[in-house]
Amino acid sequence: MTEKLKARLDAILPTLRTLGQWLLLAGLAGTACGLAGAAFTWCVAQATALRGAHPWLLYCMPLAGLAIVFSYRAAGMENDSGTNQIIASVRGGERPPARLAPLIFLGSVLTHLTGGSAGREGAALQIGGSISAGIGRLLRLGDRSINTIIQCGMAGLFSALFGTPLTATVFAMEVVNVGHFRYAALFPCLLSALIANSIPRSLGLPAEAYHLTGMPEMGLLPMLQCGGLAILAALVSIAFCVLMHETGRLYKKFIPNQYLRSLAGAALVIVLTLAEGSGDYNGAGGHIIELAVEGQVHVPWAFLWKMLFTALTLGAGFRGGEIVPTLFIGSTFGCAAGPLFGLDPAFGAAVSMIALFCGVVNCPLASIFLAIELFGGEGLLFFALACALSFLVSGRYSLYSSQRLVYSKLEARLDQP
Repeated sequence: MTEKLKARLDAILPTLRTLGQWLLLAGLAGTACGLAGAAFTWCVAQATALRGAHPWLLYCMPLAGLAIVFSYRAAGMENDSGTNQIIASVRGGERPPARLAPLIFLGSVLTHLTGGSAGREGAALQIGGSISAGIGRLLRLGDRSINTIIQCGMAGLFSALFGTPLTATVFAMEVVNVGHFRYAALFPCLLSALIANSIPRSLGLPAEAYHLTGMPEMGLLPMLQCGGLAILAALVSIAFCVLMHETGRLYKKFIPNQYLRSLAGAALVIVLTLAEGSGDYNGAGGHIIELAVEGQVHVPWAFLWKMLFTALTLGAGFRGGEIVPTLFIGSTFGCAAGPLFGLDPAFGAAVSMIALFCGVVNCPLASIFLAIELFGGEGLLFFALACALSFLVSGRYSLYSSQRLVYSKLEARLDQP
């Protein structure tokens, strides 16, 4: 009897040891990322409010661009590839240095302060990855454990900023190798995301959430309508990915000098802002997303403006993320295109927003969780269909060039044996 008990204890000890290890490591990563996320959220909000109160800050964008380029060059990171480096590092590539966190923090705040069109999640993934990699190096973790703790940092910062811990967990696991999950990372990433999410919320910083309206009754026709809109959103996601990559390539081809590139990008954004006139496309544009999911859009082509502003800003070397602009593009496109399929503009905005997010990041499961955490579970089947179609139609296009598609999306073709 004692030998059987001892054998069972010996069998369970590795599990308990692993559990204890990740309670500590993911707890550390989640706490650090929660604090950093709260500080980053507050700073970006203050920068956005300050720009709104003082529109002349737009003309400081060239100075912000020069400061960003100088800071990265001074830190020896002028060739930093941003979020792509973080994604690649999870597969065992070059680890993100600790100095990346303050650089992307400052660069993103300056971009928002002066009117660049950018989001926050790119900074979140980089800050989280940098912080957690630093924890891993400090504790001398092995390669596999460092890979996992970097994912914990990605999930933690994403969760802290958006208040979507399930989405953050699945996204951090799904975005690296699409089609391949390391389930061993599920508990550490979820724990980190939950801890990180609790810190900003306890400080009074709200999570992202929207009220879903205009949803039709479940039926064949509404499903077909949502499917048609999702296919169009996937095509827009392809256009956005191509525009983002090609704009960056053209900047580098015609303006090799990073300082001049940032000045050119700032000048283009300033000119476009003055020409367009509303200022809706500067910064992240969260207020426009809110209007779109309420069924209001100022102009039907607002999504095109946002695509152009974002590509010109980030392609020139300004810092931030692409996901909030993606939500902007998706919601405004859906609000305008939804009625063409017979959908309520507000519901069209919600479906298109999730579908376009799925199309640019190739993360269908994370996209479905995002729909649930942003809109509730009421329209789950509509969102799931939209994500499935967008994932298929968007093909191999992605905002992240370092993302790896493990399996082809066309494996289920009927012409294959």
